[in-house]
Amino acid sequence: MLLKAFFDYLRYERGASPMTVGGYRSDLMAFESFYKHLDNTLTWQTIDTDVAREWMIQMMDSGNKASSVQRRMSALRSFYRFLLLRGYVEHNPVQALAAPKKERVLPAFVREDDMTRLLDGDGMFDDTYDGRRNHLIVAMFYETGLRLSELVNLNMADVNAGAQTLRVVHGKGNKQRIVPFGDALLHLINIYIGERTTEKEDDNAPFFATRHGQRLRPEYVRNMVKRQLGLVTSQRKRSPHVLRHTFATTMLNHQADLESVKELLGHEKLSTTEIYTHTTFEELKKVYQTAHPRA
Repeated sequence: MLLKAFFDYLRYERGASPMTVGGYRSDLMAFESFYKHLDNTLTWQTIDTDVAREWMIQMMDSGNKASSVQRRMSALRSFYRFLLLRGYVEHNPVQALAAPKKERVLPAFVREDDMTRLLDGDGMFDDTYDGRRNHLIVAMFYETGLRLSELVNLNMADVNAGAQTLRVVHGKGNKQRIVPFGDALLHLINIYIGERTTEKEDDNAPFFATRHGQRLRPEYVRNMVKRQLGLVTSQRKRSPHVLRHTFATTMLNHQADLESVKELLGHEKLSTTEIYTHTTFEELKKVYQTAHPRA
């Protein structure tokens, strides 16, 4: 009766889709099956926090992902809010129960020696205008950590070869940041600019362009990067964002401080950048396990 009342509430008062209602039904019936197996005298009205906590622990011990446990606990919390609102229960036994934190997926990145092989090896890029431009694109992702949208939207005026800096527009409100680059990237930039045109180009002209001066489409850059990374790595994720992750991981592996990497990446919060410290630690563990005789 209580479950039916809740599902009717979701369907007719909240306008929830059949799929949403079905999800709630599956989660709540799973809990009902759990508590009845635990103690067949229990009811929705007599459930306490300990029973709900026991369910959460059982789900985690059974290998369920934290995201799945969070979803089921959220369904249970919503159900009890409804019961409390309608006067079916006097308290919400799961209100103060904290669900497990969602797992943070470590970002994929390309190993440093593979990037060196791609950027410095012979025959990795075609000896044409497109090939030299694409070589620069991959190098710029790896050496500056730009996002795909930031790179394709660069204009001629945004690249200061003299100061060796990029002016990057990012995020809501068109925020700007200045990103430095080194001599290796400057060399590739000079080669590329030398092939652009002999006529003076407008400052607002796209920096990365086709032979006819049209701005490159993100889809082209994404597919090109995937193809080029496939020459040096067999990993499934091969994208401009993987190169951004690779930039951050390489910087931290070479003792850059977290705050500096945050500014270079254009992150709003330091917590967003901190995930890369987990990546570098995982690399350290691999080195330890490979090198130490008692690992």
